[in-house]
Amino acid sequence: MLYTLENETLCVLVRSQGAELRSIKERADETEYLWDGNPEWWKYSSPVLFPIVGKLRDGKYRVSGNEYELPGHGFGRISEFELVSRQKDSIEFALGWSEETLKVYPWKFELNVGYELEENKVKVIWRVKNLDEKHMVFSIGAHGAFRCPIVPGEKFEDYYLEFQEAEDMRNLPLDSKGQFQHEYGDMAVKGTKMPLNYEMFRNDALAYDGQKSDAVSLRSTKSEKCLTVEAKGFPYWGYWTPDKGGAPFLCIEPWHGHADYVDFDGDFKDREGSEELAPGEEKKFSYTIAIG
Repeated sequence: MLYTLENETLCVLVRSQGAELRSIKERADETEYLWDGNPEWWKYSSPVLFPIVGKLRDGKYRVSGNEYELPGHGFGRISEFELVSRQKDSIEFALGWSEETLKVYPWKFELNVGYELEENKVKVIWRVKNLDEKHMVFSIGAHGAFRCPIVPGEKFEDYYLEFQEAEDMRNLPLDSKGQFQHEYGDMAVKGTKMPLNYEMFRNDALAYDGQKSDAVSLRSTKSEKCLTVEAKGFPYWGYWTPDKGGAPFLCIEPWHGHADYVDFDGDFKDREGSEELAPGEEKKFSYTIAIG
């Protein structure tokens, strides 16, 4: 089901499938900032990645000697969430464990996903709770696909990423199966700006583990429209558009966790970058999307 949130500045659509943002529109002039999920390029708009980020090696992992399988980015984005509460400018959904989830992820959990509008910002709030009697391991991340170009008539190459702080970082390259390699790649970011072109994504997403900036803006050299993602305390960031080129969007993705390395042995408790919760413990994560 699709729900509408509104304030004086924004009109936002969210669906219960995946608790996913489907539209972020500026009311003053109807400018749309979020990709619409047209499957010609990519059927999602802003999926929540849970309980893994990225791909498992061979799609499998082990817990206490038992083997399980999960699709890339987990099952959160393909699950139907339950509506918990709704106001004119806010909404919250919940996804709980079931006998079916236990077959692929052996922990009892609850994931709450909320959205709150404040002036020109969408605040995204995740709460993960361990309802099991044993320690729980998970990852969680964002995958927002933002229109690029934002302004009709402009080109993808007219845009650039502007970082809050001067960066000096190199990417973590992925192999053809979506696993990280141990050496750094050649897609370096130096300074506060990274010009965009399709060729830079020819080998899949650009992922970074050394980003200092908590905020990244998508800006144009031709117009003033822009969008900023602010995610404090997220240790990994990814940037992606389909490698064939031509897609009119760019994903800006703050993560807690990442894809497996090429030589990962499959033991889930050792999965680098993952979060851990004690029985009954809950963690909250949040980030904001601001239009300019």
